[in-house]
Amino acid sequence: MTKPPDARPDPQTSPSALPAPRRRVTAVLGLILICCLIEFTLTLSDHGLIGPSHLRGLAYQNGGFWTGLLHNWQPNFALQPVTMFFTYAFLHAGLLHLSMNMITLWSIGLAITDRVGQWRFLLIYLVSLLGGAIAFGLLSSALRPMVGASGALFGLVGAWLAWETIERLAERARLRPVLWSVFWLTMLNVVLWWITGGQLAWETHLGGALAGALVALVIRPADLATG
Repeated sequence: MTKPPDARPDPQTSPSALPAPRRRVTAVLGLILICCLIEFTLTLSDHGLIGPSHLRGLAYQNGGFWTGLLHNWQPNFALQPVTMFFTYAFLHAGLLHLSMNMITLWSIGLAITDRVGQWRFLLIYLVSLLGGAIAFGLLSSALRPMVGASGALFGLVGAWLAWETIERLAERARLRPVLWSVFWLTMLNVVLWWITGGQLAWETHLGGALAGALVALVIRPADLATG
């Protein structure tokens, strides 16, 4: 009697032995580097190490989102009322503000990229920051400029929650985890608004989250269960 052939998989061809696919980080890392380069430059200027000491003020004046420019304020240059809808998201109010946003961008940004790829991630990001700016322009009467990437970040979260909702509806699972996530995000905004003395741009967060959720209805991951 002959010995049966070994049915065990060849370690060299076993799926567990294959190298894991590389994570695509170029888009997320690129956004982080741009934001960091800008804030580091402004911080060095604040301390008189490079350039004029009022460089941050110039950056806010020309790149921040000013609601007054949607009404009767005079822009510094012709396209400022248009460009501010995008440039505000690359400016921050200091290193702490930058750090919080960039850590969040790295974590949720890579998770989104893993599901839909880099170009679709960038589309969600851009639509979300635009939605955040539109909401701030419609709902806020602030005289100060609005800066920060948090509108786009809330858009990424909104997209993820939209996909989670679609999957749970398809599987007839409970929506309680999604609702709890929305609740805690709302409470986070309330607490931060109180801590900052009402200076939190919650309008931007709301607009970004809604924009991200809406675009997620069109841009869906290939592995999304839809029933």
